[in-house]
Amino acid sequence: MKKILVIEDTLEVRENIAEILELSDYEVIAASNGKEGVELAKQEKPDLIICDVMMPELDGFGVLHVLSKHPETSLIPFIFLTAKTEKADMRKGMNLGADDYITKPFDDVELLDAVEIRLRKNELIRKQNETTLDNIQQVAVEARGVKELEHLIADKRKTSRYKKKQVLYSEGNMANSLFFIVSGKVKTYKTNEDGREYIVGLHKNGDFIGYINLLEESTYTESAMAMEDTEICVVPKQEFFAVLYSNKDIAEKFIKMLSSDLRSNEDRLIKLAYNSVRKRVSESLLMLAENYRKVNEKVVMPVSREDLASITGASKETVIRTISDFKEEGLIEIQGSQITLLNETKLRNMRN
Repeated sequence: MKKILVIEDTLEVRENIAEILELSDYEVIAASNGKEGVELAKQEKPDLIICDVMMPELDGFGVLHVLSKHPETSLIPFIFLTAKTEKADMRKGMNLGADDYITKPFDDVELLDAVEIRLRKNELIRKQNETTLDNIQQVAVEARGVKELEHLIADKRKTSRYKKKQVLYSEGNMANSLFFIVSGKVKTYKTNEDGREYIVGLHKNGDFIGYINLLEESTYTESAMAMEDTEICVVPKQEFFAVLYSNKDIAEKFIKMLSSDLRSNEDRLIKLAYNSVRKRVSESLLMLAENYRKVNEKVVMPVSREDLASITGASKETVIRTISDFKEEGLIEIQGSQITLLNETKLRNMRN
């Protein structure tokens, strides 16, 4: 039996709603003001909340705002009750995250239709998330590791294929998904006013991308493009937050990933500002090598000179001259667009 919380300060209206819902086999709990409603929502974890807008103690907007800040109540479907004179204010409620609103006076059919639609939609979302949530929680308890989480999502979700140079997401668009690389390579980059690219990250299978802006609920601050044919698991925003809220261990993993990304970016900025071109090119080659490395094999990297220049933060001509010097020194081998590392030790010494 589905449980519905009714928050309404007018006794007659509250009892009328409760009667209609109970006759339709719903369990009803009721609160006479906003503060009481918030406490009941936290204690009872209802399947849906129906809340009046104008109330003493705490109004409906305040109730929704408070509940949206708590992981255990943030995903509960929320329907506002509003008088016709307040209808113009509903945009505020919808922006806060309300799912629907009913205008008073209303009849029993209108009320039940709104409730059934919201419960049915929430049930569909719950079923889509159920397998992923259960398995991820189990991984968090047993493995406490990001790698297992990555493999799990890759196994359980349908993947999308991206061709070489196909864009996954673009700078300036609203972040609405988490991207997990099942196979292939992806670059993330920024573009200046002149259209020149600067590569800010190189990513391979097993990496998550796009989650920083997703956590900030902001627009993407960079673009992402496949560097070769790539398989990607695209996790919708709502499911990502459901996973994040459901288990603190998963949240901690992403926080650690965020911290690591920030430290890496700071180190790169310092090196770009103070290192010579030779050091920066060696740094870029070693960075690329981590994405293309295979056990007991030489590192062979198919990388365009434009991309290498974008990673290094130097002109294409300067990078070409530098890698030609490296070739003459026996550090690398060049065949067309492929670069093979021959002496990583010297490259690392140069970088350090």
